[in-house]
Amino acid sequence: MKKSKIYTKTGDRGETGLVSGTRIHKSDLRIDLYGEVDELNSRIGFAVSMMRDLKVFDTEMAQLEDIQCRLFDLGSNLACESEKRNEWKLPQIKVEQVTKIESYIDFFDDKLEPLSNFILPGGHPSAAAIHLCRTSSRKVERLLVDYHLQTKEELPTCGLEFLNRLSDYFFVLARYVNKKMNRGETIWKKD
Repeated sequence: MKKSKIYTKTGDRGETGLVSGTRIHKSDLRIDLYGEVDELNSRIGFAVSMMRDLKVFDTEMAQLEDIQCRLFDLGSNLACESEKRNEWKLPQIKVEQVTKIESYIDFFDDKLEPLSNFILPGGHPSAAAIHLCRTSSRKVERLLVDYHLQTKEELPTCGLEFLNRLSDYFFVLARYVNKKMNRGETIWKKD
């Protein structure tokens, strides 16, 4: 089988194609939105690569890689008009996947001391990378809400709920990584 070329030149005039074949401008809010989903996915990949070197986070890396797959599901839905998603049989985020994230949050939170102060993002480099995932997931969530308000297009199934849980997941995971790596948390100090 002949290998296809990476470059197609079809976007040289500032347009790109959706799953359905519809051509839209690369500056379209939809493209920005699923581009941010891709950026979040890349940040997670970076965090996973850092954790892999530590050899103590196999379970957590499996969770993160599952989340990456679900983000691909979300991105594929955002790259298609809502009325055409069924036609293309795009994978949907399910309620059970949101519930699974909640169980991860509960597991990690049970292992952590209750917070009585705000903490600064940071600590171990892997935890800091996860904090970047947290802020990136919040950005995607804001863009998804803005996209819906501006276009009135139906959102992908459970997409908003999934993103909302992700930022909480990343917060407790970053704290858990710091605890497991014996890194203290830096408390926010007011002037």
